[in-house]
Amino acid sequence: MSENRTDTGSWVGPSAPERLALLRSAKSIAIVGASDKPSRASYFVATYLLSSSPYKVYFVNPVAKEILGQPVYASLADLPETPDIVDVFRRHDDLPTVLEEAKAVGAKTLWLQLGSWHEEVARDAEAAGMNVVMDRCVKIEHARFHGGLNLAGFNTGVISSKRQLTA
Repeated sequence: MSENRTDTGSWVGPSAPERLALLRSAKSIAIVGASDKPSRASYFVATYLLSSSPYKVYFVNPVAKEILGQPVYASLADLPETPDIVDVFRRHDDLPTVLEEAKAVGAKTLWLQLGSWHEEVARDAEAAGMNVVMDRCVKIEHARFHGGLNLAGFNTGVISSKRQLTA
Protein backbone atom coordinates (compact mmCIF):
# COMPACT_ATOMS: atom_id res chain seq x y z
CA MET A 1 0.00 0.00 0.00
CA SER A 2 1.26 3.44 -0.89
CA GLU A 3 2.31 6.01 1.74
CA ASN A 4 -0.17 8.45 0.25
CA ARG A 5 -3.85 7.71 0.01
CA THR A 6 -5.29 8.28 -3.45
CA ASP A 7 -8.21 5.86 -3.49
CA THR A 8 -10.73 8.56 -2.56
CA GLY A 9 -9.68 11.09 -5.17
CA SER A 10 -6.77 12.87 -6.72
CA TRP A 11 -5.28 14.63 -3.70
CA VAL A 12 -1.94 13.21 -2.54
CA GLY A 13 -0.64 14.05 0.91
CA PRO A 14 2.87 14.52 2.18
CA SER A 15 5.25 11.55 2.26
CA ALA A 16 6.58 10.10 5.52
CA PRO A 17 9.78 12.22 5.35
CA GLU A 18 7.66 15.31 4.67
CA ARG A 19 5.38 14.54 7.65
CA LEU A 20 8.45 14.05 9.83
CA ALA A 21 9.77 17.45 8.69
CA LEU A 22 6.42 19.07 9.57
CA LEU A 23 6.52 17.56 13.06
CA ARG A 24 10.16 18.47 13.59
CA SER A 25 9.68 22.09 12.57
CA ALA A 26 6.55 22.61 14.67
CA LYS A 27 6.73 24.19 18.11
CA SER A 28 3.01 24.31 18.91
CA ILE A 29 -0.13 22.29 18.18
CA ALA A 30 -3.73 23.40 18.65
CA ILE A 31 -6.22 20.57 19.08
CA VAL A 32 -9.52 21.81 17.63
CA GLY A 33 -12.40 19.77 18.97
CA ALA A 34 -10.46 18.80 22.08
CA SER A 35 -12.55 16.91 24.59
CA ASP A 36 -12.37 16.55 28.36
CA LYS A 37 -13.82 13.02 28.06
CA PRO A 38 -11.13 10.33 28.51
CA SER A 39 -12.94 8.03 26.07
CA ARG A 40 -12.42 10.44 23.16
CA ALA A 41 -9.51 10.16 20.73
CA SER A 42 -8.63 13.84 21.16
CA TYR A 43 -8.15 13.29 24.90
CA PHE A 44 -5.80 10.36 24.28
CA VAL A 45 -3.82 12.39 21.74
CA ALA A 46 -3.67 15.35 24.12
CA THR A 47 -2.40 13.14 26.95
CA TYR A 48 0.35 11.78 24.71
CA LEU A 49 1.38 15.18 23.33
CA LEU A 50 1.58 16.74 26.80
CA SER A 51 3.65 13.89 28.23
CA SER A 52 5.77 12.68 25.32
CA SER A 53 6.34 15.54 22.92
CA PRO A 54 8.13 18.88 22.96
CA TYR A 55 5.13 20.86 21.68
CA LYS A 56 3.22 23.63 23.37
CA VAL A 57 -0.29 22.17 23.22
CA TYR A 58 -3.42 24.31 23.07
CA PHE A 59 -6.99 23.08 23.39
CA VAL A 60 -9.81 24.60 21.37
CA ASN A 61 -13.41 23.88 22.36
CA PRO A 62 -16.15 26.51 22.77
CA VAL A 63 -17.74 24.64 25.71
CA ALA A 64 -14.99 23.12 27.88
CA LYS A 65 -13.08 25.31 30.34
CA GLU A 66 -10.15 23.04 31.26
CA ILE A 67 -8.65 19.83 29.84
CA LEU A 68 -5.84 17.94 31.57
CA GLY A 69 -5.20 20.95 33.80
CA GLN A 70 -4.72 23.25 30.80
CA PRO A 71 -6.91 26.20 29.80
CA VAL A 72 -9.27 25.74 26.87
CA TYR A 73 -9.82 28.44 24.25
CA ALA A 74 -13.11 29.05 22.45
CA SER A 75 -11.46 29.50 19.04
CA LEU A 76 -8.10 29.57 17.28
CA ALA A 77 -8.29 33.37 17.31
CA ASP A 78 -8.27 33.30 21.13
CA LEU A 79 -4.92 31.47 21.40
CA PRO A 80 -1.96 33.43 22.80
CA GLU A 81 0.13 32.48 19.73
CA THR A 82 -0.33 31.17 16.22
CA PRO A 83 -0.13 27.37 16.30
CA ASP A 84 2.17 25.68 13.82
CA ILE A 85 -0.17 22.70 13.48
CA VAL A 86 -3.96 22.76 13.77
CA ASP A 87 -4.94 19.18 14.65
CA VAL A 88 -8.64 18.75 13.88
CA PHE A 89 -11.12 16.48 15.67
CA ARG A 90 -14.33 17.80 14.14
CA ARG A 91 -17.11 16.47 11.91
CA HIS A 92 -16.58 16.47 8.15
CA ASP A 93 -19.08 19.29 7.61
CA ASP A 94 -17.20 21.51 10.09
CA LEU A 95 -13.85 21.24 8.30
CA PRO A 96 -14.31 24.22 5.91
CA THR A 97 -15.01 26.48 8.90
CA VAL A 98 -11.97 25.18 10.78
CA LEU A 99 -9.85 25.80 7.69
CA GLU A 100 -11.05 29.40 7.50
CA GLU A 101 -10.15 29.92 11.17
CA ALA A 102 -6.73 28.32 10.64
CA LYS A 103 -6.04 30.52 7.62
CA ALA A 104 -7.19 33.62 9.51
CA VAL A 105 -4.69 33.05 12.34
CA GLY A 106 -1.84 32.13 9.98
CA ALA A 107 -1.37 28.46 10.93
CA LYS A 108 1.18 26.60 8.80
CA THR A 109 -0.33 23.10 8.81
CA LEU A 110 -3.85 21.70 8.86
CA TRP A 111 -3.80 18.12 10.18
CA LEU A 112 -7.00 16.06 9.89
CA GLN A 113 -7.22 13.03 12.13
CA LEU A 114 -7.74 9.38 11.23
CA GLY A 115 -10.90 8.92 9.21
CA SER A 116 -11.06 12.60 8.27
CA TRP A 117 -10.72 13.28 4.55
CA HIS A 118 -11.89 16.42 2.74
CA GLU A 119 -10.21 17.06 -0.61
CA GLU A 120 -11.79 20.47 -1.18
CA VAL A 121 -10.51 21.67 2.20
CA ALA A 122 -7.07 20.22 1.39
CA ARG A 123 -6.91 22.03 -1.94
CA ASP A 124 -8.11 25.31 -0.40
CA ALA A 125 -5.54 25.04 2.39
CA GLU A 126 -2.72 24.33 -0.05
CA ALA A 127 -3.83 27.24 -2.25
CA ALA A 128 -3.48 29.43 0.86
CA GLY A 129 0.09 28.17 1.32
CA MET A 130 -0.64 25.72 4.11
CA ASN A 131 0.59 22.15 4.50
CA VAL A 132 -2.13 19.52 4.80
CA VAL A 133 -2.15 16.05 6.32
CA MET A 134 -5.35 14.00 6.20
CA ASP A 135 -6.44 10.69 7.70
CA ARG A 136 -3.38 10.45 9.99
CA CYS A 137 -2.99 10.75 13.74
CA VAL A 138 -0.42 13.24 15.09
CA LYS A 139 0.20 10.98 18.10
CA ILE A 140 0.80 7.88 16.00
CA GLU A 141 3.01 9.75 13.53
CA HIS A 142 5.07 11.42 16.28
CA ALA A 143 5.51 8.13 18.12
CA ARG A 144 6.37 6.27 14.93
CA PHE A 145 9.06 8.76 13.92
CA HIS A 146 10.52 9.01 17.41
CA GLY A 147 10.58 5.33 18.35
CA GLY A 148 7.77 5.62 20.84
CA LEU A 149 4.99 3.49 19.40
CA ASN A 150 5.47 1.18 22.39
CA LEU A 151 4.60 4.13 24.65
CA ALA A 152 1.53 4.91 22.55
CA GLY A 153 0.00 1.47 23.02
CA PHE A 154 1.23 -0.20 19.82
CA ASN A 155 3.10 -3.46 19.46
CA THR A 156 6.34 -2.51 17.70
CA GLY A 157 7.42 -6.12 17.22
CA VAL A 158 10.74 -5.44 18.98
CA ILE A 159 11.60 -7.80 21.81
CA SER A 160 14.24 -6.21 24.01
CA SER A 161 14.88 -5.31 27.60
CA LYS A 162 16.54 -2.09 26.45
CA ARG A 163 14.67 1.06 25.56
CA GLN A 164 15.19 2.06 21.94
CA LEU A 165 17.33 5.15 21.42
CA THR A 166 15.64 8.07 19.65
CA ALA A 167 17.25 10.72 17.52
